[in-house]
Amino acid sequence: MKRTAFGLARTDVSSWVRYCLLLVCLAFSLPSFAGRPCEDSALDPRKAMKALELAQKTKLRLDDSKAEIAIIARVGQDLSKYKLRYSHLGLIQHMPDGTWSVMHELNQCGTANSDLFREGLGNFFLDDMFAFETLILIPSPELQQNLKLVMANGRAKNLHAARYNMLSYPFSTTYQNSNQWALEVIAAAQASDLKIETRGQAQAWLKAAAYQPDTLQISAATRLGARMFRANVSFDDHPFDRRMAGQIDTVTVESIVRFMMAKDPKTEKLVLGL
Repeated sequence: MKRTAFGLARTDVSSWVRYCLLLVCLAFSLPSFAGRPCEDSALDPRKAMKALELAQKTKLRLDDSKAEIAIIARVGQDLSKYKLRYSHLGLIQHMPDGTWSVMHELNQCGTANSDLFREGLGNFFLDDMFAFETLILIPSPELQQNLKLVMANGRAKNLHAARYNMLSYPFSTTYQNSNQWALEVIAAAQASDLKIETRGQAQAWLKAAAYQPDTLQISAATRLGARMFRANVSFDDHPFDRRMAGQIDTVTVESIVRFMMAKDPKTEKLVLGL
């Protein structure tokens, strides 16, 4: 059998190339939740106008609600394959000057790192949107006050973990995804029996409060492709038996909505779109 310089037969090399290309395709078929692009791209004027129109519509509705803090989500990607609608959420706060500011975690350019950002509604909707639609949860006045306190006293920032994993396991502190950060902040605001200071405490409280993540069915080949070609995807924090069965539990917008509506029945749910 004739060998190449890499120690593989030519036919083997061809098969290996095809296999690697398959893994790349599988890696990029995973859901994509939230992140900062690596390169600046030309702004589509039509999309920019729609984003600003949705931002204005959202602002007016939030103003009418008299809320001080709410949860806001966007449709950044088509996640219908996973029976999900919204890809990413943040906490939106009414500022003294009358504007609304979104605080959320974003992955840095497809890396394994994230940071917290504050930005206006226009920027929140200027990311490449799959659909110009937003979901808003307006908590009860009591929970709003608790959220304000958690954000003001630094606990919201302390609950952020820089090690990012798009599909992080909800009950592990190894990594964190953007929706998980928001959920842990909400847990710190909802907990009345203890003062949550750490992610471990937040996750223990969420488990005791019967939080249920969504389960994504992801095959072994897709997991391997993602692990090889995407720095912001890991599976080693997931329970071994569920991982081997292709059952990946993670924090989604929909799971947060279910949890909040159950734990805070006075929460108001709004959907706005163009």
